[in-house]
Amino acid sequence: MKKVLIAIDYNPHSEIVVKQGYELAKTMDAQICLVHVLAEVHYYGMNYPAFMGYEGYNEMQVDIEISSQLRKVAEDFLKTAADHLNDPAVTTHLAEGNTASALLDYAEEWQADLIVMGTHSHSVLEKVLMGTTASHVLEKTKVPVYMVPVKD
Repeated sequence: MKKVLIAIDYNPHSEIVVKQGYELAKTMDAQICLVHVLAEVHYYGMNYPAFMGYEGYNEMQVDIEISSQLRKVAEDFLKTAADHLNDPAVTTHLAEGNTASALLDYAEEWQADLIVMGTHSHSVLEKVLMGTTASHVLEKTKVPVYMVPVKD
């Protein structure tokens, strides 16, 4: 395994995921890429007509720059996380879209040999009703996944 992709989000537990993923990758002398997936923010800038009797969306003033602002925040987050490792060989990637799909797409594009990600504690009801990113990744992945359990 020569390429390890470590998925991080804004949850403070990502530090645990990064630390364990980084240590694992170093034992294999693998390349490391931290990846963060930004939700599809272009929807926030759209102005929809009234529908189903609801006209509030038209009245909502959405900053046209919100997409670039959110990207900037995410890029700063990734850079800070990479800098925290104090390893100039660590790379980063900002993806956009559905978290599981974007993560898997980039893993394939980057030719990752391993995906490292955290599993947040969700209730059984949440998992049944909407699933989790981790379960979606596990269902669709073509490469091994190393899950780091993170709980409050």
